[in-house]
Amino acid sequence: MKVFKFGGASVKDASGVKNLLSVLEKVGYKDTLVVVSAMAKTTNALENIIEVYFDNKQSINQHLLELEEFHLKIVDELFENRATKLGRLVHNYFEELKIFFKKNKAPNYSFVYDQVVCYGELLSTTIIHHYFESQGQKSFWLDARECIKTDDYYRSANLNWEQTQSCINSEVKGHQFIITQGFIGSNSNNFTTTLGREGSDYSAAIFAYALNAESITIWKDVPGVLNGDPRVFKNTELLHQISYREAIELAFYGASVIHPKTLQPLQRKEIPLYVKSFENPEEKGTSVSKGKSLDPLIPCYIVKKDQVLLRLSSIDFSFIVEENISYIFGLLHDYQMPVELIQNSAISFSVCVNNKYKRLEELVLVLRSRFNVEVEEKVDLFTVRHFNQEAIQSIRNNKKKILLEQRTGETIQFVLA
Repeated sequence: MKVFKFGGASVKDASGVKNLLSVLEKVGYKDTLVVVSAMAKTTNALENIIEVYFDNKQSINQHLLELEEFHLKIVDELFENRATKLGRLVHNYFEELKIFFKKNKAPNYSFVYDQVVCYGELLSTTIIHHYFESQGQKSFWLDARECIKTDDYYRSANLNWEQTQSCINSEVKGHQFIITQGFIGSNSNNFTTTLGREGSDYSAAIFAYALNAESITIWKDVPGVLNGDPRVFKNTELLHQISYREAIELAFYGASVIHPKTLQPLQRKEIPLYVKSFENPEEKGTSVSKGKSLDPLIPCYIVKKDQVLLRLSSIDFSFIVEENISYIFGLLHDYQMPVELIQNSAISFSVCVNNKYKRLEELVLVLRSRFNVEVEEKVDLFTVRHFNQEAIQSIRNNKKKILLEQRTGETIQFVLA
């Protein structure tokens, strides 16, 4: 079996849904499982609705209505009439959301987040499945929550691999063309969980691993893996091939084309990964497999925006030793602060973190009981793999101030404000 993953940009409107079918007809879809993300900016819209829910519940129905209308418009363009079974299904999803917001008593933001944002993927795959059926392409719609089994770590759940593999093989058996959701799973109580923002790639890798897939292809709006985000860096180049190791390094530092967790299960079973363009599906794109050297061998640029730089120093000028560092990392774990970069000296410790769970104030309050703490918010973390002098100079020529610089082996990083 092959596994294909299509992101939100590929299904941003009705023409995108039609093109998805066109891509599958060109490359073949027998014995294929297709993982699909939410449409366009739906996840962003649902995140905004969650913020409204916690801040001002009075206007929540208006926001839901606008998002429902966005999806029903796509239904109209695909079927010329929303008064179909599909139109009713879309409406019912939004009714479920209204009921959840009305009845929910849990104050846990991350729990609410996972119960709500999952509807983006449920909506997109339901619409695509019904469109395919209307075009004579029989498909099996699979609720990924029946397969992807996780713990209770909402918004970044950890997988129960044994149970997940068993469920996937049970649910997929007997079906040749399957459409399912990325990003979402469920815990032992059947509450929805999510695998982390942009986790649909990881979902595809999980299915590929469990099914011993022939290959996995991630379909993007770029020709493959580039040596930098074209929205940020000029004159980017296509990387024709990459090793698993190099791709993991790039993903770890924040390359947005491949999700960081995606590559590990693929590497374990040596399942090749292809990154291709859904606009030009017959072009080769980028291949990721075992032992392939980077081709071409050029600097690769990565940027993570809106990070936080914490500078800690001991109050009494004592050394920052193992006990202090262990304590700091324990807090970073407890307050769900993903660490992007660290640097320390005898009496200071600097760490660049991602405040994705909005717990910075809590963390800093605790840290200040033992350390002097300086906080720099909204900094940019630039990483260059396989750097050369020209690449370093291009970062230094940036008008922003360099707060921190660190190089290790083939990688150099800058924190800019």
